[in-house]
Amino acid sequence: MIKITVSSFKGGTAKTSTTLHIGSALAKFHKKKVLLIDFDAQANLTTGLGLDPDAQESMAPVLQGQKSIDQVILKTCIPNMDLIPADTWLERVEVTGPLAGDRYSHERLKEILRPLKYDVVIIDTPPSLCWLTESALIASEYSLVCATPEFYSVKGLQRLSLFLNNLGQRHSLKVLGVALSFWNPRGKSNSTFLDVIESTFPNKALQNKVRRDITISESSVFGKPVFEIAPSSRAALDYQAITKEILNRM
Repeated sequence: MIKITVSSFKGGTAKTSTTLHIGSALAKFHKKKVLLIDFDAQANLTTGLGLDPDAQESMAPVLQGQKSIDQVILKTCIPNMDLIPADTWLERVEVTGPLAGDRYSHERLKEILRPLKYDVVIIDTPPSLCWLTESALIASEYSLVCATPEFYSVKGLQRLSLFLNNLGQRHSLKVLGVALSFWNPRGKSNSTFLDVIESTFPNKALQNKVRRDITISESSVFGKPVFEIAPSSRAALDYQAITKEILNRM
């Protein structure tokens, strides 16, 4: 079972869309058994799959020892792809209940996931280096970094790189790649942004990139991946290409 944490140090980098569509592509086109974990209290991944976060149980009661993980796993509209949704309780879960007094609380998620029987687990994290993000990275073998060709997004990669390097010295964690979204193939500053990514994460920038496409926003309204709404769109083709590239890297 391969576990991947999708992370960034800035909002608006298509982190949740990347999680949703790589997971969907693995299940739909590569017949992998996939579990997505929404580990962000904003619950965008949950709503992006047409579910109401306020009506579901998240990983929070599992972390607190109040429920088993099997009790919070839900089926999705994609065969072979399940979801553990998010809710607002996740935001401060580490300072409540038994986790508050546990000096090794960051290891809890790793132990919870150990018995599961999936091919791939993908964890969507908040756009910050908080307890949730660190716990997800510790539980994973790989980190997939998300970015956009914008100044603040690329600058945030440098701090994220330091964080991942420090964590990698204590845990088995590798950067799988840097996924670029909202890509304009004719952008005047593309080479500059790619140079910064190369210096920060050498040889990690994915060759395939996700071009800007309105169908991503449209599909979220329907609570389904873009493959179900606009299967021939640019975004659908780009996410399929990125998924193949990630499979090759793994």
